[in-house]
Amino acid sequence: MSKQILILGGGYGGLLSALTARKYFSIADAAITVVNRFPTHQIITELHRLAAGSIAEKAVSLPLDKLLRDKGVNLVIDTVEQIKPDEKKVVLQSGVTYSYDALVVALGSETAFFGIPGLQEYSFILKSVNDANRIRAHVEACLDAYKVSKNKADATIVVGGGGLTGIELVGEFADKLPELCRSKGIDFNDISLYCVEAAPSVLMGFPQELIDRAVSSLSKRGVEFITNVAITEMTKTAVTLKDGRTIETNTLVWTGGVQGNSVVANCGIEVNRGRASVTETLQSTSHPDVFLAGDSAVVIPSEGARPYPPTAQLAWQMGETVGHNMFAYFNNAPMDSFTPVFSGTLGSLGRKDAIGMIGGKQTQLKGAPATFMKEASNVRYLSHIQGLFALAY
Repeated sequence: MSKQILILGGGYGGLLSALTARKYFSIADAAITVVNRFPTHQIITELHRLAAGSIAEKAVSLPLDKLLRDKGVNLVIDTVEQIKPDEKKVVLQSGVTYSYDALVVALGSETAFFGIPGLQEYSFILKSVNDANRIRAHVEACLDAYKVSKNKADATIVVGGGGLTGIELVGEFADKLPELCRSKGIDFNDISLYCVEAAPSVLMGFPQELIDRAVSSLSKRGVEFITNVAITEMTKTAVTLKDGRTIETNTLVWTGGVQGNSVVANCGIEVNRGRASVTETLQSTSHPDVFLAGDSAVVIPSEGARPYPPTAQLAWQMGETVGHNMFAYFNNAPMDSFTPVFSGTLGSLGRKDAIGMIGGKQTQLKGAPATFMKEASNVRYLSHIQGLFALAY
C-alpha cells in the first residue's frame, strides 16, 4: 500500500524534504503532501529588501504549485491547528484531518516578545511576505503623514534587534529612504533611523572587524545605534528604553528574538525549551515516525555543545537529510546522521555593501566581494529548487 507522507510547512526545510523524498519514492510508493499556510515558498533571507521596497514581491515569493506539481507532490493551502502524534493525525484550521505514516514538521519558529509590554500589540515583525508588505506600506503612509503634520513620530523608524535580520533591514532602509523621501518632497535629514540592541554589540558572534565595518558603513548613512540598552515598553507612538530614554515613533520593527513554534511545543512530542528534541537522524526523540526540519527542532551536535543556530542553510540541509531518511525508515535501511556543512554567513548592509565569512576557514569578506557572494548564494538556492524555472511563469 502507498505510504502517506505529510509535510507541515513549505519553507526551506519543508520544501527540501518534499523534493528530496520524491527523488527516492516513486508516486506509487508514497503519496507526499505539503501543507503550507501560504501558496508560495518565501525567500525569508530577502524579506528585508521587500520591506524597504527595493525589490518586487515576485522575487521572494515563488509559487509552490509550480515547484511541486511536476514532482508529483500534493499541495494543501491551510494552517496547522493541531498535531496528534499518538494518533498519527494532523488537524487543519479548515477542520480537515490528515492521517500519515510519516510526518515532517517544518513549521519554523515564532517571534519572541519576552513579555515586553505593548511590543506584540504595536510592533511589526518580519517573518513573511505579508509582514514585509505591511512594513513597506506603513512606512510610506507615515512619510505621507509627516509631509502634512511634521509629527516626529512619523519620521522615526526603530529596528529592535541588532542581529543579522535587524542589520540587513536597517541597511536597506538607509539606502531606500533617501530616494523615497525625494519622491515625496521630504528632506531625508528629517528622518531618524535607529537600531536598538540589548546586547553590548550588534552582530554578536561576528568578528570585531566586520562588526566595526557594519557600524561604520551604516552610521555614515544615517543609522544611529543604541547598544547595551533594552527596550522595556512600546506604545502606539513611543518606545521606552531601559535607561529611561523615550523615542517617539510610530514604527518599530522587532527582530529581537525567536522561540519554538507553539503548535509543535504543545503537541505531545518531546521538546527542549519549546523546540522539538531530535535524534542525530532528525527524528523526534519520542516519536520516530515524526521527522523535523528547520527551526521547529533544536539540534545539539554533542553533549554540552550549543545548539546549531536556526538558519536557512541549515534548514535546507535538514530537509535533504529528512527526505533521504524517510525512505530509509520505511525500507529498514541505514539512515544518515545530520552533519551540516557551514558554507558561511553573509549579511547585506544595503544595496552595495555587505560583510561575511565563507568557507571552512571563515574567510572574512567586506564590500563588493561580500555583496557578490550574497547575491550568488541566493541564485544558487533558487537554482537548486528550480525556483528560477518557476519565476519564468
